[in-house]
Amino acid sequence: MIKDFNYYAPTRVVFGRESENEIGRLVVDNGGRRVLLHYGGGSAERSGLLDVVRQQLRQAGVSFCELGGVVPNPLLSKVQEGIDLCRREAVDFILAVGGGSVIDSAKAIGYGVPYDGDVWDFWDSKAVPQACLPIGVVLTIPAAGSEMSSSCVITKDEGMFKRGINSDLCRCRFVVMNPERTYTLPPFQTAAGATDIMMHTMERYFSKYEDMTITDAISEALLRTVKDTALALLQAPTDYRLRAQIMWAGSLAHNDLTECGTEKDFGTHRLEHELSSLFGVTHGAGLAALWPSWARYVMSRHLSRFVQFAVNVMGVTNDFAHPEETAERGIRAMEEFYHKIGMPTNIPELIGHKLTDEEINIMVDKCSRGGTITVGAMEVLDTAAMRAVYTLANN
Repeated sequence: MIKDFNYYAPTRVVFGRESENEIGRLVVDNGGRRVLLHYGGGSAERSGLLDVVRQQLRQAGVSFCELGGVVPNPLLSKVQEGIDLCRREAVDFILAVGGGSVIDSAKAIGYGVPYDGDVWDFWDSKAVPQACLPIGVVLTIPAAGSEMSSSCVITKDEGMFKRGINSDLCRCRFVVMNPERTYTLPPFQTAAGATDIMMHTMERYFSKYEDMTITDAISEALLRTVKDTALALLQAPTDYRLRAQIMWAGSLAHNDLTECGTEKDFGTHRLEHELSSLFGVTHGAGLAALWPSWARYVMSRHLSRFVQFAVNVMGVTNDFAHPEETAERGIRAMEEFYHKIGMPTNIPELIGHKLTDEEINIMVDKCSRGGTITVGAMEVLDTAAMRAVYTLANN
């Protein structure tokens, strides 16, 4: 069966060395006259990238104000600060310099500026976005894929509720990608990014719609490429070719290309949101800690897909007489890959201790919004299933 789809990926990609030289023109071409320059910690400043961006804006005759300080798992309080600044300065364009956290913060600010109510209404299912300021991106961390996606994930400081919404209104007008800007990423950040990229693909690949073979082939090629490249980058972190593969894969993994004719599940993502909001862990590492347990929990009911993954992605020899063993070997091969790149494969490896029953209950309650929603699509997870996956990952 093939799912009907409507594919929309309007973001202009400017990729390559010295691509930053296009920033001023791109902002002006997209109507930017008064820009919010939005970024995270000090790395963009220390590397000199922010100075390049500022110079580009000045040369293009664009005025700008700045807001830094975005943290991983971006916070609602910073979004609210950005909304107030944009209104005060009459900002008409937001330029995000950073990775997924900065981009998502920029998107949330873009939603909030034209909205009369509390911007959290959108994540609390009390309202639907009707407008968004235009956004451009200078990407420095390939991982989240937010530069070409319709998604935006924000954490509410009070209660640490981490939630995501989707709307085409927030799709970025352009993204500037220079792989050289990722040379200094630490090995852990590179590995976590590769894990997130692969998971964005896998959460679409593991679908109840299994007949769109061209989409499967794209997904499998992307997964193999990222897996091999991530391993090679551990030995050659400044290899332009390797960095370019990862950077482009990050966008392809989350611009819905690998969802054409399938249906995204994102159960593991939803479970991980509660893990990272409670413990502040890196998102990609949290995904690695949960996926093997999710896979084993659902595998027997979707055996053919796990066999295909094991053979076509992980290079496992197909034991036609024992498909369960082939599928399990594929999961074990993924765990071995995670360990090779320094990622955890369970929660104790991730946070250094086992979860308490109370912590599991808190995550289940938040993930299910008090038992009012389920997550997942190929395998729908209710509160009992959420608890089962967390418990498996806790061992």
